[in-house]
Amino acid sequence: MIPLFKINDKNLECLLCPHYCKLKSGKTGICGVRKNTGDKIELLTYGVLSGFSLDPVEKKPLYHFFPGYNILSVGSYGCNMRCDFCQNYNISQKIPEGMIPETTPEKIVKAALSAEKNIGLAFTYNEPVIWFEFMRDTATVAQNEGLFTVMVSNGYVNSEPMNEIIQFINAFNIDLKAFNNKFYRKLTGSDIEPVQNSLKQIAKSGKHLEITTLIIPGQNDDEREMALQAEWIACELGKDVPLHLSRYFPMYKRDDPATSQETLNKLFEIASGKLDHVYMGNSISESGQNTLCPKCGTIVTIRSGYKTRLLNLDRGGKCTGCGTLVYKHFTFSSPLKR
Repeated sequence: MIPLFKINDKNLECLLCPHYCKLKSGKTGICGVRKNTGDKIELLTYGVLSGFSLDPVEKKPLYHFFPGYNILSVGSYGCNMRCDFCQNYNISQKIPEGMIPETTPEKIVKAALSAEKNIGLAFTYNEPVIWFEFMRDTATVAQNEGLFTVMVSNGYVNSEPMNEIIQFINAFNIDLKAFNNKFYRKLTGSDIEPVQNSLKQIAKSGKHLEITTLIIPGQNDDEREMALQAEWIACELGKDVPLHLSRYFPMYKRDDPATSQETLNKLFEIASGKLDHVYMGNSISESGQNTLCPKCGTIVTIRSGYKTRLLNLDRGGKCTGCGTLVYKHFTFSSPLKR
């Protein structure tokens, strides 16, 4: 177990994320849920849930991790970013008072084991990184029962905690919110470099990785920036890493108009020139949802909403047209490891 805080003068310094919050006794960090209780930094949300739902794995979104299956999704409160466009601000930016733990890792895993067509557990909804201790304990129990684990995250975490997270998480969807640091500093209160480092750590580890970028008009919809982002993903992470371009709608403190379908289509086209698998989310268009074999172009998955139809695939996730491996994590039967 790595240290998650250290003594800094009369304060305790949190080592979990790059904010390095220095907390006086009784104070909480930027995330709102990690508190200096006198001799340690305590997680206030251990066992506290804000969400608990069986979702299609495509909803995370993960399109290349056991497509067609479900995953039990859990989340809590708080976040270590301050995105003014947050889509889940009611749980990420608002921390309830007097929170009482309502569950345990064992109870969650028991529910996951009995859920229909379920591959495992996803830590999502708010930012899972700040839920570190509960996520670690729950993921460990889950993996011991043969379940897979997923983290949907902003990726704003220090390298040592991320190295430990990689040990108990099987698949990741990381938000790469833009490809310029001005956006990160102005709109999220953070920096892009730690997120890029997290992405490289995950890719190097061999764990499954997908990326999401929410496209906000006038903020991160520049075509040259998307070309640079796609090229960086291809060169640093791998051209087979799926990228989800998601349509923005006004939310929280930001009232920019919704992303136009025309903009989304153009950015999709640019990114597709560099990457094997690019998708469009929250879109009115039915295009940008299906998976094609990157070699021969055969359609291997048709998606409509969260309904998934698999075709032209053998039992190992290879295209039956040319034999190219499309899905490394795939099965027609029960995917559980036990």
